[in-house]
Amino acid sequence: MLQAAHKPLNLHGVGTQLTAARPGLQKTVSIDSPAIEVMTDFRKVMVATISPEETIATATQTMKMRGVRLLLVEDNQHQVIGLITARDTMGEKSIKMAQELSMRHDLLTGKDCMAPRNCFDVLTLDVVEKTEIGNIIATLKAVGRQHALVLGKDIDGSDMICGVFSITQIGRQLGVVLEAFEVAKTFSEIEKALA
Repeated sequence: MLQAAHKPLNLHGVGTQLTAARPGLQKTVSIDSPAIEVMTDFRKVMVATISPEETIATATQTMKMRGVRLLLVEDNQHQVIGLITARDTMGEKSIKMAQELSMRHDLLTGKDCMAPRNCFDVLTLDVVEKTEIGNIIATLKAVGRQHALVLGKDIDGSDMICGVFSITQIGRQLGVVLEAFEVAKTFSEIEKALA
């Protein structure tokens, strides 16, 4: 509770010029800036998640509300069991999955469309802290992805996803448009890419 040592602070008026801080966008960055400056840090920003039972329509709505294109899928013990992207919920993948499972598209869940945890490729925080933005862009391009998860350690020493890189966010902070580096994985996607 409030104690005698807790004194009120002085309040100040503001001038005629006033802007609001925008997380992740305060610093001007360049391709040679530290990569950590463009990482969405889940130790500072609440991570966007869904449960495996939620529908992909709910996942899509959550992404729109949070302004993200990737959600971590967590079980009821907050263990990350997968991830799902906007491409998974709104693209051809979900339509194919509904056909394979012989179910209506709107009944598909996060568990049906997620990439399971054992399929993750992650960057480690210790490497990220020593590299530059250009290396992250090169990595995303090399693996054909729009996102890269960052693995750190929790206070008990266990693994935790502590951040994510998004090619869209990196481009926004650099002040340029960067293309998503999605690799075509199915024959129809390869045909579309060649057309």
